[in-house]
Amino acid sequence: MRQLLDFLFKEKAAKPDKVLSIDIDGREVPVIVKPHAKARRLTLRINRTGDGAIMTVPRRTGKTEAERFALKSRPWIANQLAKRVSVVTIAHGAEISLRGVPLRIEATGKSRGLVLHDVSANVIHVPGQPLHLKRRLTDWLKAEAKRDLTAASERYALAMGVKINAITIRDQKSRWGSCSSAGDLSYSWRLILAPDYVLDYVAAHEVAHLREMNHSPRFWRLVLTHCKRTRDAKNWLKQHGSSLHRYC
Repeated sequence: MRQLLDFLFKEKAAKPDKVLSIDIDGREVPVIVKPHAKARRLTLRINRTGDGAIMTVPRRTGKTEAERFALKSRPWIANQLAKRVSVVTIAHGAEISLRGVPLRIEATGKSRGLVLHDVSANVIHVPGQPLHLKRRLTDWLKAEAKRDLTAASERYALAMGVKINAITIRDQKSRWGSCSSAGDLSYSWRLILAPDYVLDYVAAHEVAHLREMNHSPRFWRLVLTHCKRTRDAKNWLKQHGSSLHRYC
């Protein structure tokens, strides 16, 4: 348990973060510099949207040292950005994932009707004009996300003995969910594209904040007690989370 808590515990970085801009093949790439109390060296990772990098540095790191490290790391950043998944336009014939399962989008050509998920054929049928397909499918996905996240959140709220004030679905790019001191939970609709256990973990994480508004060991014990696949979900988000933002 202690090793797992060490893996999960992350102290919040100091605010505000600095933003550097480096040139890579004629393209200005943003690098967000995040000071961290436990950092012992400078490290880099690509952000979730795949269009920039995040640099974690010790608290006392100066701007010059951070810039030097970013410039030295340009080949690595360029290579990692090139590996990012390509953007997928939500349109007829495109493939999109739903609860971790890849599905083909099919426009029915009918003016009326509902979006239907054909489980046996791995197809999502979308009625209406092609011009409105993206909006109609996105609205449907948001509704599915709201339903799944509400069910998961209410289940964890009951188990943890807390009360939810409201649940909203948005399209945040910097986080998968958030919790306010007033009991309001907010989630990214894109979680419906991930495997079920990933959405389930994010719900457990945010509901746990209704009791512990921090990321202390006590918070992680609460999450682990109720969500057994926490580590699997965190690893999935670390490896594949950015792919959920490729659909536009």
